[in-house]
Amino acid sequence: MERKQFLRGLGLAGAASLIPFKRVLADVGNAEQKPTACTLIPSETAGPFPLDLTENTYYFRQDVQEDRTGAPLKVRLKILGKENCAPMTNVRVNIWHCDKDGVYSGYETAMNPGGTADTKWLRGYQMTDANGIVEFNTIFPGWYSGRICHIHFKVTVSSSYSAVSQLTFDIAGKNALYAAYPSLYTKGADPMTIAQDNIFSDGVAYQLASLEQDTSTGDWTTYLEVTVAGTGTGGTGTGIGHIEKENAKQFSLGQNYPNPHRGSTTIPFSIVKAASKVKFEIFDLAGRKIKELPQGVLGVGDYTTTVDLSALNITQGNYIYQIQVENSDGIYRDCKMMTAAR
Repeated sequence: MERKQFLRGLGLAGAASLIPFKRVLADVGNAEQKPTACTLIPSETAGPFPLDLTENTYYFRQDVQEDRTGAPLKVRLKILGKENCAPMTNVRVNIWHCDKDGVYSGYETAMNPGGTADTKWLRGYQMTDANGIVEFNTIFPGWYSGRICHIHFKVTVSSSYSAVSQLTFDIAGKNALYAAYPSLYTKGADPMTIAQDNIFSDGVAYQLASLEQDTSTGDWTTYLEVTVAGTGTGGTGTGIGHIEKENAKQFSLGQNYPNPHRGSTTIPFSIVKAASKVKFEIFDLAGRKIKELPQGVLGVGDYTTTVDLSALNITQGNYIYQIQVENSDGIYRDCKMMTAAR
């Protein structure tokens, strides 16, 4: 129940690599856009195979592969706020895509042979870290008739604003990957061109992700920068929804400082309604609770709590901290991400 409550609240709330740092922005109508100008990611269809992950606690995970075979792929997305072109922290990012044979999990239709209603592979969500980045471990997707190879993603800034789009890859690089794994990608090269795809036919200047291979491991990495409405690095973003407004009547939760941190960090928060029972919970990125920090019953005012991750023998990485406030009006939750550095 604790994990379910945490992940449900996450759904409603708002590393070294071989990847070239390539700014990929979102103006499909202007391929000559300067790299310093952030433009909104174009909206694309979410289907035909979206699942509502907001209320489904299973999908908060980095590794979405499950039993699917294919070339190992790390998906890295960096989310930027349009207002200042700075990283958007603590926003939820969902991804979903087909398997190596072009089949989606969760659906059982004539157009999607092999995908049954009880399957959940190749879907998941995470929250952006202090650099606005999320990572997923998956496999390189295949293709199916009528669509070029692609990955769906959704960036949820608040309960009233989200951006849904898709990314794709350089055709030559993608087909070279397929050719390198003939026993896995038995359908061979993707026959579609970008111009033939009804989603990307208007251009992919800002949806074309990089694709690089780590020659020491054979694993592949893709990277894309995505601009959404809002203000990065400490901004509240665009679109404050019902959940955020209701929480604001009870409490406010600040970003921990310092962040990233080494060992000890401080979380600021404020209580709006008197006689509120408050606690914090620390979770890893697999949704496992690793620490609970009761704060007791608090009155109206500004507070801080200190988390010493080194004393908990917690390793380097990203963690979610969640506040729970319980009073005569009900139970309210919010969460943010912290980064423990070396």
